[in-house]
Amino acid sequence: MFVKSTDSTNTLLKELIAKGQEPKYICASYQTAGRGQTGNSWESEEGKNLLCSILLPPDKNLHFLNIAVGVALLRVIGDDFTIKWPNDIYWQDKKVAGILVENAIIGNEIKYSIAGIGLNVNQTTFISDAPNPISLKQIYGTEFVIEQLMNQLLEAIHTVLNEPEQAVWSYYKAHLYRREGFWPFEDKNGMFEAKIQNVLSSGEIVLCDTNGQSRQYGFKQVKYIL
Repeated sequence: MFVKSTDSTNTLLKELIAKGQEPKYICASYQTAGRGQTGNSWESEEGKNLLCSILLPPDKNLHFLNIAVGVALLRVIGDDFTIKWPNDIYWQDKKVAGILVENAIIGNEIKYSIAGIGLNVNQTTFISDAPNPISLKQIYGTEFVIEQLMNQLLEAIHTVLNEPEQAVWSYYKAHLYRREGFWPFEDKNGMFEAKIQNVLSSGEIVLCDTNGQSRQYGFKQVKYIL
């Protein structure tokens, strides 16, 4: 389902589901209140980028859905991109896409999951204070058709969700941003250097610092120093 404008594709999709409708996806030319992880805003010039929310099967683990959508997006835009834990998509040291997966839980049951995706496609000027945005057009030097990318992404997500989970996790780990070598990180105690040791099925990242000590972190407990 394509719409010209909405506050948030995730919000609109949830509203439609509450009314008894279940579109497979919402794709908007413009969002007035698009957001990323922990409420961060997402800058997007009207009609230039892929802004969508996709209804996902409720029988999958949330952490697996996060990595599966990231893997599917890489399958569409190129194998040379990397996934910055947990699921931002990077080209070298610049961010080309963000993913936000949300669950609707009633009681102890997950009723449905939604993947909200913002992919910089044809935008070439960024005016917000986001530190490192880049678009597919800036990378490849050509315009992309948004609707075509949307259809390719839907197909890729369907394919990935039907692959063995171990294979999806292996692909994810092989395409992690800064997956080799020691890099600067920061946690509540300050900066340190470490290398990525693992990402657990529960979503935590495991780092090994220069003293050989393993450090395990959940989302937002540690950040990369770019």
